[in-house]
Amino acid sequence: MKFTRLFTAISGAILLTSATLSHAATELVVATVNNGHMVEMQKLSKHFEDANPDIKLKWVTLEEGVLRQRVTTDIATKGGQFDVMTIGMYEAPIWGKKGWIKDLTFDDAYDVGDILPAIRDGLSADGKLYAAPFYGESSMLMYRKDLVEKAGMDMPDNPTWDHVAEVAAKITDKDNGVYGICLRGKPGWGDNMALITTMANTFGGQWFDMDWKPQLESKPWKDAVGFYVDLMSKYGPPGSASNSFNEILALYNEGKCGMWVDATIAASFITDPAQSKVADKVAFAQAPTKATPKGANWLWAWALAVPESSKHSAEAQKFIEWSTSKDYINLVAKEEGWSKVPTGTRASTYANADFQKAAVFASAEKTAIDSANPNDSTLPKSPYTGVQFAAIPEFQAIGIAVGQQLSSALAGKMSVDDALKASQVSAEREMQRSGYFKK
Repeated sequence: MKFTRLFTAISGAILLTSATLSHAATELVVATVNNGHMVEMQKLSKHFEDANPDIKLKWVTLEEGVLRQRVTTDIATKGGQFDVMTIGMYEAPIWGKKGWIKDLTFDDAYDVGDILPAIRDGLSADGKLYAAPFYGESSMLMYRKDLVEKAGMDMPDNPTWDHVAEVAAKITDKDNGVYGICLRGKPGWGDNMALITTMANTFGGQWFDMDWKPQLESKPWKDAVGFYVDLMSKYGPPGSASNSFNEILALYNEGKCGMWVDATIAASFITDPAQSKVADKVAFAQAPTKATPKGANWLWAWALAVPESSKHSAEAQKFIEWSTSKDYINLVAKEEGWSKVPTGTRASTYANADFQKAAVFASAEKTAIDSANPNDSTLPKSPYTGVQFAAIPEFQAIGIAVGQQLSSALAGKMSVDDALKASQVSAEREMQRSGYFKK
């Protein structure tokens, strides 16, 4: 009898321990980009694990281009490698409509209505939110006010590309390792093409006309890309064809860039004295324009989504709710300060007096985000939505191919005309193959 009770007790303990271990073994695999705010999220995720001991996080942190390739392949093949994916405003509505990612629902405390309308709409389809924004951004001009003043120049709030070129010429000092302007050159639809597309937009161009025919050999594209290559050849740092966000951020923080047109999210890093040597010398303006202000500054959000293939969708959504909430923003503020919080997502962040005081870039960033209109981003009428991309499934392949050609032009390996001709041929082939038009 004693043996039976002992055996029962031991068996019960074993079963209880096994159940506990099994329950604690719920592992969420999170695929994310190696940007500063995501790195901070990984560091702070111990708070989530402490509050949810039955969930453990496994991080897969990748360079931007590699992340896009990995998650796109996994989602299309239903590979099931990831439970949480970091995606953007291009993928979310397309993948949501295809049923590749789950629509997200949150409780009232999360306050979906607090998310900035442009960001929320860009991550939704048919009234459903398919990804929650971790941080949002537009693009703007970040410049060294000390160098501009020393050169006897000024920088208006809404500069033109011609004025930017004039300033770049004045402040370039290659002997001392200071370059007038730093711009993306690394090939990729979300790398160099994010910037170049906004340049083409403001020069009066578009990706496709109303018959879905590519316009890459049009005068606005030739003028924009020619201007870009000339500007960077004269006043940009060597090796620009390999530079994207992180590479230029490092150059800027070392004091080697006089101006930089890129994601507004960079402002929180270049104004941080802990990582920037020029933190107190930075000022901001809106993205430069040329023929039109339309589409001059992009609109993007890095957001978190749950693929349909995830076996832990409830736990994944719980993590997403935590990491994109007001409480998370307050946690970052408490741990690191208000100047370090992820921005571009919530109206409450911009309304916070502590944030306004800490973030000297807040007003310029909010203005840029509010002014970006993905439904009207080109001077001629276009059949697609999107500012720095065309929101069709075929764009990813087209953008990558064109990005490679234009990066080669920037590197001096081919002429601008030849690069755009090859880009046009590639784009036409893809659009014809997909049935958009017949030649």
